[in-house]
Amino acid sequence: MTFYDKLKFDANGLIPAIIQEQKTGRVVMMAWMNRASLEKTIATGKTHFWSRSRQKYWMKGESSGHTQSVKDIAFDCDGDTLLIQVEQIGAACHEGYQSCFFRSVEADGAGFKVTEAQLETPEQIYGKP
Repeated sequence: MTFYDKLKFDANGLIPAIIQEQKTGRVVMMAWMNRASLEKTIATGKTHFWSRSRQKYWMKGESSGHTQSVKDIAFDCDGDTLLIQVEQIGAACHEGYQSCFFRSVEADGAGFKVTEAQLETPEQIYGKP
């Protein structure tokens, strides 16, 4: 039996992966993995995911250069969520923030606020005008 036998992939063969910066404990993103992307992540030491919208594999940083070096892979007690600790190089968010979770809901529930500085604009990252 391998650890894969303990994982519960959904009907589409996917499992959510929470990505956490190992040094700070900060959650920087969440993405979907299937078995092949998880195997590629383990084999390369860089995070690989499955894009539901594009229906293709992708490596974090393949376009931006902002990669994630895997330090630990854990799974929860139910086997239905992964927690991957990484060393984040550059911004984790495609919008140029350190974390994809850069907005917080205001106390009144009516609005939100940006809670961190943008490291780079998407134009700076991807070179698109």
